[in-house]
Amino acid sequence: MFPHGTLAMRVRDRLGEVFADEPFTEAFGRRGAPGLSPAVLSLVTVLQFAENLTDRQAAVMAVRAIDWKYAIGVELTHTGFDASVLSRFRTRLAEYGLERVVFDRLLEVCREQGLVGSGGKQRTDSTHVISAVRDLNRTELAGESVRAALEVLAVAAGGWLADAVDVPELAHRYEERVNGWTMPSSRTKRDRLAVVFGQDALALCRAVWAPGAPGWLREIEPVAFLRRMLVQTYYVSTDARGREVIVKRDADKEGVPPGHLRLASPYDPDARWAAKGDDLFWLGYKVHLTETCDTPAEAEALPLRLITDVLTTEASVPDVRATRPVQQNLTGRGLTPGEHYLDAGYPSADLIHEAAGRGITMVTPALLDHSPQARADAGFQKSAFRIDWKVRQARCPQGRTSTGWFPVRQHGRDAIVVQFARTDCHACPVQDKCTTSARGTRILSLRPKELHETLTDARAEQATKTWKTKYALRAGIEGTINQALDVTGLRRARYRGLSKVRLQHAFSATAVNVIRLDAHWNPSQPSFTPRTSRLTRLSHRLAAQTPKGAAPALGPRNTRLQRRLARS
Repeated sequence: MFPHGTLAMRVRDRLGEVFADEPFTEAFGRRGAPGLSPAVLSLVTVLQFAENLTDRQAAVMAVRAIDWKYAIGVELTHTGFDASVLSRFRTRLAEYGLERVVFDRLLEVCREQGLVGSGGKQRTDSTHVISAVRDLNRTELAGESVRAALEVLAVAAGGWLADAVDVPELAHRYEERVNGWTMPSSRTKRDRLAVVFGQDALALCRAVWAPGAPGWLREIEPVAFLRRMLVQTYYVSTDARGREVIVKRDADKEGVPPGHLRLASPYDPDARWAAKGDDLFWLGYKVHLTETCDTPAEAEALPLRLITDVLTTEASVPDVRATRPVQQNLTGRGLTPGEHYLDAGYPSADLIHEAAGRGITMVTPALLDHSPQARADAGFQKSAFRIDWKVRQARCPQGRTSTGWFPVRQHGRDAIVVQFARTDCHACPVQDKCTTSARGTRILSLRPKELHETLTDARAEQATKTWKTKYALRAGIEGTINQALDVTGLRRARYRGLSKVRLQHAFSATAVNVIRLDAHWNPSQPSFTPRTSRLTRLSHRLAAQTPKGAAPALGPRNTRLQRRLARS
């Protein structure tokens, strides 16, 4: 039926050793009825992501697709398994921290076969991931948090809940999910409803944390989330008459938590709001993909691009905090890059210097001078000052030496503040080109000597044409991210919680690597292309047939259609 094989069949033939039961031993008990092989389930999950299928579709494919049956090693009469088995399998992996087992084993096999190794070139970039929960404003979050806690308490401790709160009243208020479309249109009524949500949350938390309440109730995740939401969203005080007053927090009066701590949904406590630029706002996570990028001249044959690391963080975590974990992961697998290509969001002077000590050259735009003179591109920047590290002095462009040298801590980092005398600065004829401060003196903030020299050298190098030509290699990571988005649906989180989203991204990266390995081993086979609409394929054909700068020609049927539309 398949004389040339299929992706599923070739994965079984070439990568069968990747999918074994031994790495999953600690997550599966030895007593009780035997379950499905974790190796089979992991292979099914990889194929599921390679074809971007749901759990139900993957379970159906394992029953009716003969090549899938060949891949997982079952008889043709095998009736398969229920789709819920895949969900329980992922939950077990997330609980035992085995999200990356298959991804790591595939890289180990590729390293043993010489397909990847240390000392080469690799590049990293990130993209946003939208969570699997709906967006909530602060009032909706408060009401939905109370509803989520009541739902789980009704099942876990129904008898206790009936004695602790007025169940009929709360059931009427929280029968349906809290939705902004069904809230009152009046601002006054909406504010009153927000206070009611806060009062219910406070009453429920006090009941759970009362001395006579069972202690295990406080460990239930929605209940713990409700308490955190109450602290972040509401402010409890006492008025002049001694009455307790609860109000929704205002950013200017009572204050609100920073973005990396602010809760967004009771059903996904790890999801965070983040922004990139002026146009992109999302609720969810961020994923960092790293791949090999050796050029054809440096490889014996056409280079194979494989994803060597995948790191998932909360959306509010900046890229610079992912640089060290990515490089540590690569070093731990024996895949330390000789050159690491990154964009401007990843480097810092500390990271560039630290990576160089491990033999990694970070090819990345170093942070530029952010002084007012540098931003305005006028006056004397930091590079115009000569630093004498031995005598701990700085000399300005007019020949004046500094009078103060103060080692300090700025933003949790070691720094040096250099200050010039007021008499020298006030008498300087070019004072307006050097400083605009009210004191009228120039103050420099420097990093320690090694970091300062590392940053200075990096800034000088990135201004050369050779470096810019070399750095163009980083742009190729965008194609890998686009492939992961089109093939595996990386943009949207399938599951809730950081651990399960990490599992999703690990299997997505594994699926992309499997597809690329299959194309590398079988160059005669047609390349894998994601599903596209007929209109998109027509657009591509027209773009390929139309000369550059010319408008696409319209056929006679299109011309008649346009005339008909014009008459109507």
